[in-house]
Amino acid sequence: MKRRRTIGWVSLIAALALALGMSFIPSPYVIEQPGPVFNTLGTSSHDGSEVPLISITGAPTYPTAGSLDMLTVSVVGTPSSLPSWAEIVGAFFDTSKAIVPLDAIYPPQVTVDQQNQENQAMMVDSQQEAIAAALTNLNIAFTTQVTVAQLADGSPATGILQVGDIIDSVNGTPVTSVDDLRAAVAANGDAQPATLVITRSGAQQTVQVTPTKASDGTILLGIGAGATYTFPFTVNIQLDNVGGPSAGMMFALGIIDQLTPGELNGGKNVAGTGTISADGTVGAIGGIRQKMFGAVDSGASYFLAPASNCDEVVGHVPNGLRVFAVKTLSDSLTALGDISSGQGMDSLPTCN
Repeated sequence: MKRRRTIGWVSLIAALALALGMSFIPSPYVIEQPGPVFNTLGTSSHDGSEVPLISITGAPTYPTAGSLDMLTVSVVGTPSSLPSWAEIVGAFFDTSKAIVPLDAIYPPQVTVDQQNQENQAMMVDSQQEAIAAALTNLNIAFTTQVTVAQLADGSPATGILQVGDIIDSVNGTPVTSVDDLRAAVAANGDAQPATLVITRSGAQQTVQVTPTKASDGTILLGIGAGATYTFPFTVNIQLDNVGGPSAGMMFALGIIDQLTPGELNGGKNVAGTGTISADGTVGAIGGIRQKMFGAVDSGASYFLAPASNCDEVVGHVPNGLRVFAVKTLSDSLTALGDISSGQGMDSLPTCN
């Protein structure tokens, strides 16, 4: 009996020592958790002072109320400072957190600084797309220029086009959107060169590029195309230390709310997430489960989720939150109208 008690104590001490040691050993994972919440109708901290998150000059604006919250996800851990196994175990039992392999957040070939720069670039792009989507919805005219954002490796356009070139037309057809460019290149095919009128350094010139055909049959010019916009008034979005494209839809709603009489949300607290394109298409985002918990923590009762994220939403909606599925900016405005009136919400699409 004495020997058994000794073995038992030794086993217990060994287990405790192992557990203590594991608590300090870094894991190959990071933790996603709800991050800060920002009301697109409110203010944000910028250079040590509070400023409107969205400010509009040069156009009439109207009072707003309640909130249209954009959500973020915070990541615990970096390649140089990984969470311990104790933190991972704690996150496993917390439904508001997710355990993610390190490489899924920080690819080995990309530095943390490069990742942050890319996220900031996506944030800037999403803001421009949000302004374009809002003005498109309100039938406010603006100009669009399609540019060469990048050249693919082995591109047929290498040595002909340059990053920053503005593509004015393809085979005589004016190009006013990225979709216009895709359609014109597809119509040209890969059997003959396409004639492009471009603007480079302020001067127009004509060049020819022969597209290639991808394995799926898509006709490609071999470039990454982007769009730049010139708006009839100034929309300034100030949000420090937040990256990525997932706030686009909520930015667009915040802009529309300021530019139209009344309150889109009826003065209620509504949260949401989703990328946005100039034509109003709402796209999927990452970390939607954490963002739903962030919405609840911020006091929101309603949540607008991209329909393309529904598979991650079903079965994971926190108590007290009502989630509506949206595919377009118009869907979001319809949902806000019903939320505002308190009627018709039962007929709105959900992720069920």
